[in-house]
Amino acid sequence: MNNILASRHNPIHSLLPDVADLFAAFPAIGALRANSHLIRVEDELGENEYLVRAELPGIDPTKDVEIIVRDGMLTIKAERQTRAESDARSEFAYGSFVRTMALPAGYIEDDVKAAYDQGILTVTVPLAAATSPGKHIPVVVTESSQ
Repeated sequence: MNNILASRHNPIHSLLPDVADLFAAFPAIGALRANSHLIRVEDELGENEYLVRAELPGIDPTKDVEIIVRDGMLTIKAERQTRAESDARSEFAYGSFVRTMALPAGYIEDDVKAAYDQGILTVTVPLAAATSPGKHIPVVVTESSQ
């Protein structure tokens, strides 16, 4: 057992990553806490726009949703709260989540729009026309590498 502990503290000899490293590789695992929820998101990249659809049933989109575009990232934050009361008891349910996605090149930040219909939040991100199809870079082989 001492050998196992010794190898854990010396990462050069360890064949398995540290448990913290495993959790860091999967940020969604943190959303499995009791007061957090996973959000289902679908995205679609078109020629002129990028669409993101998020399932958010049972919320008030004017009070419970925040959408932020910053540094090439789209962040959707939402919080859900419900309260049910009967004669001698009351129940509370609440949860929050955050989902961040990288935006494609050429997005127009000032024209991003969001709409909510029947539990689906749709964020529309317009894209500028591509100014360049890209440049092909040839590889030059030198005589010393042959």
